[in-house]
Formats: sequence, C-alpha cells, structure tokens
Amino acid sequence: MTSIHATSDNLSTLTADALILGVTEDGAISPHGQLDDDTLAGLNELASKLDACGKVGSTTVVPGVGLSIKRVVLVGLGDGSTTDLRLAAGSAARECGKDPASVVIAIEADDEGIAAMTAGALLGAYRFVDYKSDAEFDEDETDEDSGTSWLVAGASESALERGRVVAGAVAGTRDLVNTPPLDLFPGSFAEIAEGYAQAMGVEATVFDVQQLAEQGFGGILGVGMGSSRLPRLVRLEWKPEGAKQTVALVGKGITFDSGGLSLKPPKSMETMKTDMAGAAAVMHTVLGAARANLQIGVVGWLCLAENMPSGTAQRPSDVIRIYGGKTVEVLNTDAEGRLVLADGLVRAIEENPDVVLDIATLTGAQGVALGTRTSGVMGVDEIRDEVVAAANAVAEPMWPMPLPSHLLKQLDSKVADLQNIAGPAGGMLSAGVFLQQFVGDAKWAHLDIARPAYNEEAPFGFTPAGGTGAGVRTLLHFLEVRANA
Repeated sequence: MTSIHATSDNLSTLTADALILGVTEDGAISPHGQLDDDTLAGLNELASKLDACGKVGSTTVVPGVGLSIKRVVLVGLGDGSTTDLRLAAGSAARECGKDPASVVIAIEADDEGIAAMTAGALLGAYRFVDYKSDAEFDEDETDEDSGTSWLVAGASESALERGRVVAGAVAGTRDLVNTPPLDLFPGSFAEIAEGYAQAMGVEATVFDVQQLAEQGFGGILGVGMGSSRLPRLVRLEWKPEGAKQTVALVGKGITFDSGGLSLKPPKSMETMKTDMAGAAAVMHTVLGAARANLQIGVVGWLCLAENMPSGTAQRPSDVIRIYGGKTVEVLNTDAEGRLVLADGLVRAIEENPDVVLDIATLTGAQGVALGTRTSGVMGVDEIRDEVVAAANAVAEPMWPMPLPSHLLKQLDSKVADLQNIAGPAGGMLSAGVFLQQFVGDAKWAHLDIARPAYNEEAPFGFTPAGGTGAGVRTLLHFLEVRANA
C-alpha cells in the first residue's frame, strides 16, 4: 500500500510526478485555493483545447505548465458526490505514469469526500507485482512507506485515515486473491491470518485437521480430504471493551477448486485460485474493524480447504455430517463451498451473535443472473436489506434476491437430510436455500460474490484486472453503521 498524507503547501511550490485536478460538469477545472490564478487559467486553456470533460472518470493528461510537476491529470468529477469522487480518484490514479514517485491530489471536498478520494486513489494505484521478476523490493520497506507517495491538498488526518483503512482492507484482500495456490493453501492462509491478527490486536484461533475431526466439522473435512494440504478453520475476534453487539462473518476459503472428482473443465480452473475470496474478505474486514477501532464485536470464521481429486477425495454419493449433526449427500463434489460454509455457520451461530453474514464465491449462477459486477444478497429480509443499504452507501453493486421455499424440495435426499445440489435452474437461489437450513432463526444474510470477486476484463475506475476485494467496503460500512447506532 502506498503512503498518503495531507499538504497545505501552495501547489506551485511542490515537485511531483503528477498532479490530479478535477473537471466539473461544465468542462472547467475545479478551482482550488492552493493553485494560483495564472496557473489555473493556463491549465483551463489546455483543457479546453483538448476537450476535457466532467464525465465521471474521464481523463485528460496535459503537461505541468508553470509547475514543477511532470504531468497534470484532469479527471471528470461527475456530480461531485462521494461515489463520483471515489471513481474519479481511482481513474486518475491509473493515468499518473508508470511507477510515479509522488502524486498530488488537489480536489476540494468535505471529509467524507476526502476519505472516498483517498480510498479511490490508493485502490486505483494498486498493482500486484509479487511474482514479477523485474519488480524491485526493499526488505526493510513497510507497506505504508512503499510505492508512490501521495499528497492530498487541504485534507484532514481523520479523513485520510478512513480512506487508508478501507483501501488497506480491500488491497489486502486483492493480494490474497491474486496469490497463486502453490503458495496460498489452508495452512499458509492460517499462518498469514495469525500473523496479521497478532499485529492488530485481534485474537486468532486455528483449528487443525485433528481438532476438526474431533469436533465434527464434516463439511470442511469432506471437501479437504482429497488434498495433501490439509484443511483449517480459523477464528478471528475483534472485541473492544464495552461493545454492545457482535457480528459474525463466515467466509468460504477454498484455496484452489479443481471441482474434486466432479472435475471442472481445464479452462474453468484457470481462475479457481480466487475461490477463497470470501475468507480473504472476512479476514481483512475483521482487521479493518480493529484498525478503525470500531466499537462493535466482530468474529470472523475462515473455512479453509483445497478441493482436489485423489484417492482420498470425497466421492459423489458420499454422506457427510455437518457440524451440529445434519447429514448431507454429496452428489456433486464441485458444489463444495456450501459444505464448508455450513460448518462455519453452525459454529458461528453457536456463540449467539446478533447478526451473522456469510460471503462466498459460491455459484456460477450468480454471474448468469446478475453479471460480472453485481453480487447477490439473500437471507432474512431485514438483514438482507441492511446489507444492500450498506452496499448502496459505498456504491458497491449488490442486489437483493429471494429464497423461494419451493426450492427446498429439490434438495431432498433419499438417504440423508439434504443433498448438496438442486435442479439446473436458479442455482444461486438453491445454494442460498441450502445454507438457510443451517442458520435456524439467526439474523442472517448470504453474499454471493462469485463473479465480482475477480475482474477478467480491463481495469475500470479504481478496480484493477484480477482480484477486486469485492464485499469488503460493504462489510466495513455495515459494521460502522451498527457500531454508531
């Protein structure tokens, strides 16, 4: 993560690789108190000649005439809302040149807008280069000191910190999603979680395979039994003194999904390192809540397994016993996420949280129904709508979906309490109905982020190609609203 700080210096005195200025809907550069009139007039003349416009995210790059700055990125601010400011900053960040050492943002906004721009800029500048052989690394460099140095004119420290927290949580999630499964597997994921937890004052407990077996976590064990890299369940807890409520978050963490014996086609496996995006989102949401010192208890459950075909893999027609006792006939080993989530949900609800949310790259049907950018939300109406409201507040596309009761009939098994797949239609909904059987009367919602978690197309706004960090901003806002209620 790059560093970002406030500046009160006159922009004419600053030396930087890039300066970001906003363009209003009438095509003029938004004035800023730290930019002198002559320089502004010259930049406006260039902007006019190059048809710079105020459409949100539209960018025009001009030389830094009259400034000690290499380039000026003019970006459309749209209507100037926090949503448009976040998108504008993210779009502009991608136009600041290759590996800029320093960038200045000079767009006037209130604290909410500054926080949005901070997050947008940091996320727009995000790159995953850990496996690039020509990338330069400094072993003594910390995350906060690495990469580009950003300055925001006229910003308050509190607004910048809000943006840093959000960007750090989303970027951390992206890093995990982008990490190859050779290096990210249940054991290493658990170690990463323990390391972050210790640094952030979060309590971490790791259930190894022996403990999972002794305590009856049949879903996680069943999915993970085909891999030589054994499953884990990780519990993370942020519990500030005096917290009046607790939210449980349960994340699907399939570090690689081959489909098991119900093997996926080769092309479908190319992005299956991403099948742990839900667990990554949960982990970094808990850490983000701790960093922000949110006054609410948060317990995260990371359900970690690698779904592989082997002589020890679970077979179609096997019957497994989920934590708590319900039995499931496994008809398709590629419908595995719901099995590990079932274990996690029952265990999380055992602690009587006020709300429980699960998040998962659960079904291909989500993408069929809602496309590549909009996640589906199901559950108890009250909680489902609260999640969607949080998503709307941070402009993260999510859509409320039903849990039709008639689909439960399709999950009837001849030999067990349930089977793990239903008919071919409504796959996102039937997966939600399956999970519903493990939550009792808990206040629960399920987020299916299957396609939004990984962008296979061109970057847009502050979203890169690859891991996106889907769901994190919504979960953090959900927690913040409840903490402040």
